[in-house]
Amino acid sequence: MSALPRLRARRMLRPASKQLSLARRVIAADGVIAYPTESCFGLGCDPRSPRAIRRVCALKRRSRGKGLILIAADLRQLTPFVEPAALADLGRFQSFWPGPYTFLLPASRKVHPWLRGRHRQIAVRITNHPLAAGLCQALGTALVSTSANLSGKVSLKTAAQCRYVFGSRIMVMPGLIGFARKPSTIIDAATGKILRG
Repeated sequence: MSALPRLRARRMLRPASKQLSLARRVIAADGVIAYPTESCFGLGCDPRSPRAIRRVCALKRRSRGKGLILIAADLRQLTPFVEPAALADLGRFQSFWPGPYTFLLPASRKVHPWLRGRHRQIAVRITNHPLAAGLCQALGTALVSTSANLSGKVSLKTAAQCRYVFGSRIMVMPGLIGFARKPSTIIDAATGKILRG
């Protein structure tokens, strides 16, 4: 293994404790963070906070009808957002997770409408990016995960790009994105239809 892949792997492993402490404060205050994911930086917030969800959509200039993806470190973090009758289905996807597969499942009635957009389902994934998973573990919750960009523009790949585009309106977690060349595959769990390949 060359020095570069070793360095890249180390920088992807875990968020630093100082950064985690700051991220906790930002999330608790209904703020927005940018963090590295499998293919690009993502914008995230507490999915239980309507104010934070609105901030994410405003920052991206994203239509609230499109819905947002949630990432998590484990199945337990997804259960509050999925309809209780569909919770058994979560176990079916363990062979895909952690990994680059996002599944649409019936949303809990408690889910904020902007999370699911104009749909009755919510998009969920257990991330295989070590830093993103570590962030979810440290914060104790799933996170909103939508590409860090203005709607319709190219997804941002570095912390510096996020700071340039969004400035002080967000907190940026340093780190490197994964090796994926494209966003996660989105699959309708009910029909098996691939909505984004």
